[in-house]
Amino acid sequence: MRVEVRFSGFGGQGIVTAGIILGRAASIHDGKQAVQTQSYGPEARGGASRSEVVISDREILYPKVLRPDIFVVMSGEAMQKYLRDLKKSSIVIYDSSLIKTPPARGKPYPVPATLLAKREIGKTIVANIILLGALTTITGVVSREAMEKAVLESVPRGTEEMNKKALHIGFSEGERLVKS
Repeated sequence: MRVEVRFSGFGGQGIVTAGIILGRAASIHDGKQAVQTQSYGPEARGGASRSEVVISDREILYPKVLRPDIFVVMSGEAMQKYLRDLKKSSIVIYDSSLIKTPPARGKPYPVPATLLAKREIGKTIVANIILLGALTTITGVVSREAMEKAVLESVPRGTEEMNKKALHIGFSEGERLVKS
C-alpha cells in the first residue's frame, strides 16, 4: 500500500503543519512508513503553500507525490494549480467555505472547515485540524487514535483542548459526508 497525500492552500492556513501531523500520525502512532515534504512561496503569509505526505506499509523508495490519492485543498488558486495531477479516483477534501465550485476531477468532499472553525471555536486558525479530522474519517489512511495523539503532540502548549475539539468536529464532518 502506498498512499500519496497533497495539502495545498496559501501561507498561514497551516498547510505544512497538517502534513507534518499526518506524517507523525502514520509513522509514530500507526507504525507505517511516512515521508513528508513541503514547499511555499517567498511570502510568510499569503503565498502558495504545499505539503505532501507519502504513507506506505513498505520502505518508501521515492518520497515525492506524483499523482495524489488524496488532495486536501484550502484555496481556489491551489485547486486550479494542482487539479491536473489528480487521478479520476482521487479523493478531494476541500474547504467549501473558501472554495465555492466543486473540483472537476476526483471524488469531492466539501468540508466548510473555516466556517466551522469560526462558528464552533471562534478561531479560523484550526480549520486545518478540522480538515485532518475529516481526512481521517473519510479515508482511514490513519486511525483516529493516531491522529488525535499526533495533533495533541504537535500543537502549541495551551491549545490542546481547542485543537482536540476542532479534530472531533472534523471527524463528525467526515462521518456526515461518508454517510451521504
